[in-house]
This record gives sequence, structure tokens and C-alpha cells, in this order.
Amino acid sequence: MRFLSCSQAGVRWSSWHRAFVATILLGLAAGIAGCAGAANEPTAASAAKPPEKLSEYGLFVGPMAKQQPAEGVIPYDLNTPLFTDYAWKFRFVKLPEGGTIPYNPDEVLDFPVGTVIAKTFAYPHDMTNPSQGMRLIETRILKHDPDGWVGLPYVWNEQQTDATLQVVGGTVEVRWIHTDGKPRENHYLIPNKNQCKGCHKHRDKTMLPIGPTARQLNHDFQYAHGAENQLAYWTRVGALVGAPSPEDAPRLPQWDNPETGSLAARARAYLEGNCAHCHNPRGPARNSGLNLLTTAEQPYEFGVFKAPVAAGIGSGGRSYDIVPGKPDESILVYRMASTHPGVMMPELGKRLVHEEGVELIRQWIASMQSPDETQTN
Repeated sequence: MRFLSCSQAGVRWSSWHRAFVATILLGLAAGIAGCAGAANEPTAASAAKPPEKLSEYGLFVGPMAKQQPAEGVIPYDLNTPLFTDYAWKFRFVKLPEGGTIPYNPDEVLDFPVGTVIAKTFAYPHDMTNPSQGMRLIETRILKHDPDGWVGLPYVWNEQQTDATLQVVGGTVEVRWIHTDGKPRENHYLIPNKNQCKGCHKHRDKTMLPIGPTARQLNHDFQYAHGAENQLAYWTRVGALVGAPSPEDAPRLPQWDNPETGSLAARARAYLEGNCAHCHNPRGPARNSGLNLLTTAEQPYEFGVFKAPVAAGIGSGGRSYDIVPGKPDESILVYRMASTHPGVMMPELGKRLVHEEGVELIRQWIASMQSPDETQTN
């Protein structure tokens, strides 16, 4: 049973922390079974004029800061999601009435027109004691309009009562006690509306969601009624059609849980969750020739002894994306461990290095003896 993808704190938590977050998720999932109190009713708005307030989408019941989903709004999480400067994340999807999602074992699920996907970013005041509360920073909305997907950033007010559309983005200064008990701070970056396309745009210039694939959703989530596999639950409530049993569906391991996969499998999953939205044959970085999806089978595809298309500052004088056995000579590690604007990867939405993620990739590359030993076996 997994409780913590909402936090993405970068290290494994204690059982006490897991139990606390499980309690939070029980509250979140209560909206699926039917929450007490009236939901924030959505206000009709055209694609040309999106809602000014997050509350107008009707996603939550009760105080919005509690992130308790309204009836019909499905909370979810991912096996190995994108790291965003140690922020916690809460994810929700709301389908149009009668809308369904056809199952696809390989691609991002094809959500129907009218779907709203929401992801809230927050920082706890103290990661060693989550009962101290948290500060919600932004909620990113992906809205499937008749003419395609649109990304909209909503910034939370100081009172934590609502969030307002802020298409120009911005930065927010945040402070918290990290999992090691030490204070940290960050100038958290809120992307502008156009920057959403930097990650979500595909080769045909359309925007698409990048997280909810079958292999990312295939694990247990703590709903109000108890833990249930997400693919099975979405099927049972009529949201997902055509899915096999979870045992017959693909599954990504959790990058920080050795019980879910080998070192290589978890490293590949981390790269898919954090890099493959651009580095795939149809993504914005397809010209690099680097394919970091876990479905890439040949080591050269995901960087082993692969020279960069364009050298320069981003390579740091290194010759290959991955040099087996030598993480310090690998461009992949160099770019992940940097916050320099011309070097760092991912190049958007990052102000801090994910130390634990970099260490995972370092261990994986260090363990390689030859290209033949870089598979996910």
C-alpha cells in the first residue's frame, strides 16, 4: 500500500509520516463517495475566457485549503512523478458528465473533451511533523476544450481560501523544515501560461497531459473505502473502459522503493517521470535523439555512449550522455545536478537539485559494466 506520492519529499518517510499522510488522503478521497456540504458550483466560461478563480471549477467541497474533492472528482497519484523542488502535490481529475477514458497500455490516457485535470503544489511547514500544516502555492489546471488542451496557473492567496488565474506566472518565496530537520528555502517558480507548452507540447504542436499513463496509475491509492488499485477503481466507477486486470497492465516501479523494482528499473522510471515528457520521439526535445521513456529498448536510445546533438555549455565538456561505470563523465548526471540556466535539466520549473534523484541515477550509471547491462532487468 502506498501513501506518499503526494509529498515527493525525496526520501522515504517513517511509518508515522505515512500514517499521517494516509489520513489526509482519506479526507481527499471522501469526495468520491459523496462529501458533506455543497461543492463550489462551476461557473460557465468559454474557452476564450477561463474562470478567474479556482473555486469556479467546482473541484472541492468545504474549505478549499483542505483539497477535499467534490463528488465525481477523482484524486489520484503516480508511481514515479516529476520532482518539483520538493513540493508536495495533490492531483485530481474531473470528467464531463457521461465521459469515459479508453484504456491505452502505452500512451497517456485520452481524456474526453470537457475534462479538467488539477495539480496543487504545496509546502508543509515542517516535513518532520506534517501536522503543523502546509502552504498551498499554486494549482495548475489542464482543461480539455473543444479545440484542444489549455494550461492555466492559479496562485493561492495568503488566506488560503482560493486561487486566482495568473497567466504571467511569477515566483513565491517559500520556507520549510526539510526531512533532515534543517530549514530550507526556495524561490518557487510558477510558470506562465505559455511555459506550460514547453513540457506539454507534442510534435504536432498540440498540448497533452504527461503524467497519467496506465503504468503510472497502476498501484494502490488510499480511497475513503480503503486501498484499491487505481486502474481497477477507475474501471469500477465507469471512468476507464477496456482496461485489463492490474496484473496484466504495465506498471512503473516507485523510484525510491527498492521493493518495487531493481536499481535499473527504478532509474529508468525516474527518467521517464522527470525527463521523458520532452525526451521522447514526439516531445519538444525529440531533436536531441534521446528517448528516456522506459519503452526505449536499446541502450543508445536512452543515452549510453550517445554523443549530444549539440555540444557546448550543456555538455560540460563531456562526450556522452551516459558513460557506463562513470557517472561523473556522463552528461545526464552533470545536467541533473546543475541549476545553471544553460545547463540544468529539466530546464523549466526547477530551482533546486533533487539530491536523492541524482544519487539514484549516479548509482545506476556506476553499476553499469557494459551497454548490455543497462536494461531494466
